[in-house]
Amino acid sequence: MFTKRAFLHRSLLAGATALTLLAAQAQAQDRPIKIGVTAGPHAQIMEQVKKVADKSGLRLQIIEFGDYVQPNAALAAGDLDANSYQHRPYLDAQVKDRGYKIAWIADTVNFPIGIYSRKIRQLAELPQGARFGIPNDPTNGGRVLLLLQAQGLIKLKEGAGLKATPLDVVSNPKKLRFVELDAAQLPRSLDDLQASAINTNFAISAGLNPKTDAIALEDAKNPYVNILVAREADKARPWVAQLIQAYQSPEVREFIDRQFKGSVVPAF
Repeated sequence: MFTKRAFLHRSLLAGATALTLLAAQAQAQDRPIKIGVTAGPHAQIMEQVKKVADKSGLRLQIIEFGDYVQPNAALAAGDLDANSYQHRPYLDAQVKDRGYKIAWIADTVNFPIGIYSRKIRQLAELPQGARFGIPNDPTNGGRVLLLLQAQGLIKLKEGAGLKATPLDVVSNPKKLRFVELDAAQLPRSLDDLQASAINTNFAISAGLNPKTDAIALEDAKNPYVNILVAREADKARPWVAQLIQAYQSPEVREFIDRQFKGSVVPAF
């Protein structure tokens, strides 16, 4: 049988526990949400997202990376809360290969990939045996090979699709020699290669304008829409909805259209 004192003691304990939980939740919500991005357009856009998010009380801390590998590793390890830099096929490949418990939460922008050169003005001028730079990650490398096939320069093995590698090239009349490099290094390769395919975020960071400098450009209506990614366990958290709302706001869309003039396309 509980005494009045015991009942009061338990009530005080329950109240103290509830207050502790509320304090912990408040502290967790008070810290900034850490967002990983690659340098260039993704970082520029996220700065605008941060301004919009501030109005709703969501504080963002933007952390820049120089490659495509570390942002997902950092997110999976808990060092980030979300990231914004990759398209869906790349995420799917990373989850499959590395077992990350991370997932899509929203679409962001599209970056049509381009081919650039300091030595020629059009793809038809590529000489026999030209050294051609492509990204060394599986999805973007395959994406470039599909672009070259669409331009009539090569033919891929039937069914190779987005996972195509140079080993899947079955027809190569110009005998192009593919040089596989980290995507971030490709802009610096232009002086050493006849041509190079460069992801738009790295192209813009290197001072290249996809609309005027690319000698070939992927169709903007493609399946490589970039996305926001978070840990699976966090998808239902309130800050995720706030982040999506801030990113897909009219203010951010207007900034993208004004800043990039069609070389980066809103996908929302």
